[in-house]
Amino acid sequence: MRLKIEESNEFQEIEITIRCPEVDERLSHLIRQINQMMYSFTVTKDDAVYSIQSSDVLYIETVDNASFLYTQDNVYESELRLYEFENQLKDTRFLRISKHMIVNTSKIESVRALLNGRFEAILENGEMVIVNRHYAKIFRKHFLG
Repeated sequence: MRLKIEESNEFQEIEITIRCPEVDERLSHLIRQINQMMYSFTVTKDDAVYSIQSSDVLYIETVDNASFLYTQDNVYESELRLYEFENQLKDTRFLRISKHMIVNTSKIESVRALLNGRFEAILENGEMVIVNRHYAKIFRKHFLG
């Protein structure tokens, strides 16, 4: 694999082109990371509006029909529904782990199997989230390979 970067003031935007004989697992992983970096969300906190990168989000949770995005240091609110986040973040490292939560699997430090088919995931900030058994098979395939 070679990396070629062309830098010029003539370019209006960043363009990434991948040329390959076939997309293997290593390349798929790279593509997911690039896709994830391209998303940003407009969110609110304390009546102020912010734009945050999806790569900064640890997880997204709905509570009482409100969506919250958790980063290392802050919690933001969004008007989007969880299924809308799920659609936007398709083919990224974000994965639905329960009826009310989507987690950024690149922010998971460790995973432990629990009884009754669930998983416990510890995130970078030390917070623990539970992977519901309904989503465990998909989680295992996506995160554990």
